[in-house]
Amino acid sequence: MKSSHQTDAGAESDILRTYTKSEAAALAAQWLDVFGKNRRGVNTKDFLWHVFSGARYPSLSGVAALAEYDKQVVHEYTVVSNERDVAFVISERPADKLMWDYLVFPANFAWTMAFTHEAGWLGPYFARHPDYARLTAANLARVEKEREAAEPVRRADGNRGLSMH
Repeated sequence: MKSSHQTDAGAESDILRTYTKSEAAALAAQWLDVFGKNRRGVNTKDFLWHVFSGARYPSLSGVAALAEYDKQVVHEYTVVSNERDVAFVISERPADKLMWDYLVFPANFAWTMAFTHEAGWLGPYFARHPDYARLTAANLARVEKEREAAEPVRRADGNRGLSMH
């Protein structure tokens, strides 16, 4: 049985991979290695996104964060719960209100979107990796490679049933 969830476009998106609790915790730790290096003095045990609300990492918030998030294109999106016990990968950008508090990011951590239960007051937050330009270029190259790989299949499907005489 496949699991699915709601995406920004309102469509259902299949979950491509589900992580174990320990893998989810490891992903959250990797996220903190990138976005939470300067977290001293903020409570990231309760809420990972406190690195942004506590001004420990540069980020956009609110409408500006959502607008930047909408511009991001990657092959797959990783979602990790704030509790660090649920994580999965999907092919479509996840919509807001997926969980209470959660993070979204590509596999290479080029950027992150932190959805909070305090949205409108604190968050949501969007932040870029220090090496955002290079990592985003790699993500876009992968998306293009996947599109090109799918193109011959689409063309072949479009020619089915056509007579050549």
